[in-house]
Amino acid sequence: MKQILTLWLLCGAFCGACSQPTAPLSGATTTLSAPDQAFLDSLQRDTFRYFWETTNPANGLVPDRAPTPSFASIAAVGFGLTAYLVGVERGYITRAQAAERTLNTLRFFANTPQSDKATGVAGYKGFFYHFLDMKTGERFKQVELSTIDTALLLGGVLSAQTYFDHNTPAENEIRQLAETIYTRADWTWFQARQPFVSMGWHPEKGFIKSDWTGYNEAMLLYVLALGSPTHPVGTDVWAAWTKSYPWTTFYEQPHVNFDPLFGHQYSHVWIDFRGIRDEYMRGKGIDYAENSRRATYANRAYCVANPGKWQDYGLTIWGLTACDGPKDTTANGRKFFSYRARGAASTGIVDDGTIAPTAAGGSLPFAPEICVPALRAMKTKYGAKLYGEYGFRDAFNPTYRYPSASANGASTPGSTTNGWFDRDYLGIDQGPILLMAENLRTGFIWNLMKKNPHIRRGLQRAGFTGGWLGQ
Repeated sequence: MKQILTLWLLCGAFCGACSQPTAPLSGATTTLSAPDQAFLDSLQRDTFRYFWETTNPANGLVPDRAPTPSFASIAAVGFGLTAYLVGVERGYITRAQAAERTLNTLRFFANTPQSDKATGVAGYKGFFYHFLDMKTGERFKQVELSTIDTALLLGGVLSAQTYFDHNTPAENEIRQLAETIYTRADWTWFQARQPFVSMGWHPEKGFIKSDWTGYNEAMLLYVLALGSPTHPVGTDVWAAWTKSYPWTTFYEQPHVNFDPLFGHQYSHVWIDFRGIRDEYMRGKGIDYAENSRRATYANRAYCVANPGKWQDYGLTIWGLTACDGPKDTTANGRKFFSYRARGAASTGIVDDGTIAPTAAGGSLPFAPEICVPALRAMKTKYGAKLYGEYGFRDAFNPTYRYPSASANGASTPGSTTNGWFDRDYLGIDQGPILLMAENLRTGFIWNLMKKNPHIRRGLQRAGFTGGWLGQ
């Protein structure tokens, strides 16, 4: 096995079967009109520029947000590493440019100091702090050592490992560094309350008291933890994880519920769940991709029903997920929030009239027939107030029209006299728009990751069978 892996690392891997597109979701269509294709062309090109132009090229760190000065988000780095690959495929940058940026990024994460110290380090036990200083790469303030953000980073790391398969010094080093970064993560250390993985750890006070249970974006985390060749968690974790699922019907859509849409999207950026099923989904007769399609439709149906009577909600103006917001305040009897995990499901409803384009963007492959029209309608209706040099700004709230808005909300491009429009772009929301648009159009990232042995091993140890896993 070690010899096979070494050969794969040095020479790359290719499986002809994996490069074939998988059948689209039942009930959805992947047929896009010429105007739709043109819209997605410009959306992807503009969104890509966020990662290429705002990143620190010396260490590969991607800002949590821009243009507001910001710390780096390790999850945004994960999306960025995969974004560079799309950039090559789309002709935005050359393969050599992407390899150089990727190499700088992986060298930083492989070599940056790790220890249990509270300062002067970037991580510990192979995991990294949620936010890092953009220049030094050291822990930002007292943020947590984050398991989920490290998992999202590793999604990007493994995509680079799989893509750069040429036998050149730079690409050989990329594969080796990626292997070092992934295999160093000690998932078993993070099992403070077995079999689950804790959400995080602080050097000042130890493990966070919450574990990854229920249903959310942590599918990727557990696949990576199960697939580790060095510190794997036991297979009992997946059965325990699925036992905590909240399956119910919300707005006529029976599915595993989770209120913010990002929880139905993040893991799917790198893993094609169409046609493969674990024991839980075999019992339900669907797969996780279909589950995300239903969640997307339920989110939209809630917005169309609009029980809160928010401004502009409708068939093409919808989408609740974690995002920026106007301000933590109450005005005219209505509560509004700043950054918040908004959403609608049986598990909870958080809705203050704030819509995030990434909600529809991250679901593009699941339900293009409703997501593409939504994104196009938002761009058409709000123009430069919502759509700028890096694509969609993070969020907007047409209802919020109060002069007491924060400086962030009150500045250009939008005015609170005509609703609140964010001025920032967020890396963790730009990433799903760009990458899921590519999965819709070509399946590029999905097909790429089907060739990664760590992803395949993790899925198989979780009990997934069928579809492309049998090829």
